[in-house]
Amino acid sequence: MTALPESGRAWYLVARPHGWPEPADVALREVPVTEPGEGRILIRNLHFSVDPYMRGRMNDVKSYTAPFRLDQPMDGGAVGVVIASRAEGFAVGDHVLHGLGWREYAEFPAEHGTKVDASLAPLSAYLGVLGMTGLTAYAGLFRTASFKEGDVVFVSGAAGAVGSQVGQMARLKGASRVIGSAGSDEKVKLLTEGYGFDAAFNYKNGPVRDQLKEAAPDGIDVYFDNVGGDHLEAALSSFNVHGRATLCGAIAQYNSTEPPAGPRNLALAIGKRLRLQGMLVGDHFDLKEQFVEDVAGWLASGELKYNETSVKGIENGFDAFLGLLRGDNAGKMIVTLDR
Repeated sequence: MTALPESGRAWYLVARPHGWPEPADVALREVPVTEPGEGRILIRNLHFSVDPYMRGRMNDVKSYTAPFRLDQPMDGGAVGVVIASRAEGFAVGDHVLHGLGWREYAEFPAEHGTKVDASLAPLSAYLGVLGMTGLTAYAGLFRTASFKEGDVVFVSGAAGAVGSQVGQMARLKGASRVIGSAGSDEKVKLLTEGYGFDAAFNYKNGPVRDQLKEAAPDGIDVYFDNVGGDHLEAALSSFNVHGRATLCGAIAQYNSTEPPAGPRNLALAIGKRLRLQGMLVGDHFDLKEQFVEDVAGWLASGELKYNETSVKGIENGFDAFLGLLRGDNAGKMIVTLDR
């Protein structure tokens, strides 16, 4: 057996951020690499995911997922290759999806990993379009928002990993109009020319409410919310009667230190008989088989497209996370390890 490395690097949370995370809040440390115990595997990570929900895990507050622990390695989705195994069904060279990202090497019980096929899709896709990101879009649109053919759909943060998939899935399933918001003119162009959105706007170019009404003169039926704040307020104003919103994220306020100002027009939900429902992907794993079947087919046919923003090197992992919070990415933000 090839000799195992003696150590690898991992990102630790060392302080709770107040507002925007800063370099002093984290540390990249060298940690020992140990041989796997019985029933366990050792992985060399090839890619790990950075995601908006991780900002909430940096706070010591009760939430749907446990906060990161201080002076411990952070975690999150990752995909890598087995370099040592003492578990039946896992061999050296197998590719495995698991939850111990933010580090170069991960050792864990084999039942906590899922083998993936690198011949079907690039390995990084299992962190995005074929992973929890894609399932979030799929479940949030078709189950939570009860999408139906002919709906007018508005997606905020539409050039991101989830939003870009939501818009395309709605179009593939017969939406009458798909509208997206993004934070740059370049991303707006990507939405309309790359992903097939019917209309898109740069939310920095004017009030979201005004731009949405111009893009959706007949109102909207479904809103997929990745942003919150003024986007949700605009959607409430533009909703048709019996509109449905999937509340997936609120990145506009993740780093805020003051309570959000809005939405100020929530009373519209009464007269319009709106349904505003939060969603977590963990509630929808029963859809995974159908999701993979549908999305794999759309990818194979070229009907569904995706982008990734890949940042090279574990030493740049925290910068990648900050870039995600700033909206620097187009599609899924991935950290690719090159050691």
